Amino acid sequence: MNDLRSSIDAQMTLGHLSRTELRRELRRRRRALSPRQQQAASHSLLARLRRLPELLSARRVALYLPNDGEIDPRPLLDWLRQRRAQAYLPVLRPLSDNRLWFVRYDEHTPMVANRFGISEPCSRHGAHPSRRLPPWALDAILLPLVGFDDAGQRLGMGGGFYDRTLAFAHPDSGQGGPRPRLIGLAHDVQRVERLPVASWDVPLNAIVSDQRVIRPA
Repeated sequence: MNDLRSSIDAQMTLGHLSRTELRRELRRRRRALSPRQQQAASHSLLARLRRLPELLSARRVALYLPNDGEIDPRPLLDWLRQRRAQAYLPVLRPLSDNRLWFVRYDEHTPMVANRFGISEPCSRHGAHPSRRLPPWALDAILLPLVGFDDAGQRLGMGGGFYDRTLAFAHPDSGQGGPRPRLIGLAHDVQRVERLPVASWDVPLNAIVSDQRVIRPA
């Protein structure tokens, strides 16, 4: 019954809330999940990710380490290693305007806490060009979401790190060249009926939760 109520609540229209209030409510929902629910969601997410054509053909995949109740994509790491694909993690670029770079990650990568307390590869370790890639050179980027809807619209954390970093992939950017497949990840309890669209939001190729895969029209 609690799971059913959570599913119904997750689909409610929260149009009366501002984007800041909406983020607060959806973050509360994911933090309210128990460790057992988090683990089950992570395994269900993995099963869906392993069937995505974008990942089956990808050789260089960026993901993230979960924070603040985010759905956990780390089980994907073993699958990527088995396929001889390389995993990358986002790192806050020093002396930049809130943008990210991506550093290759494995079990031997030295890690440090960034200014938000989130673990990331040490900048010195990622300084060598062979370990660091610009976002356009990745095949796929898995990014965390605060909220999503059935139309494939998304709500991020509000800091704009991914939007600035991926601005080259925006339809209005006028930039050609290679573009990674962008896949948003979230718990299904972060699903709402409809989200507002901001002009700077970079569209995603897919959104994957523990219960569904959504492809924007």
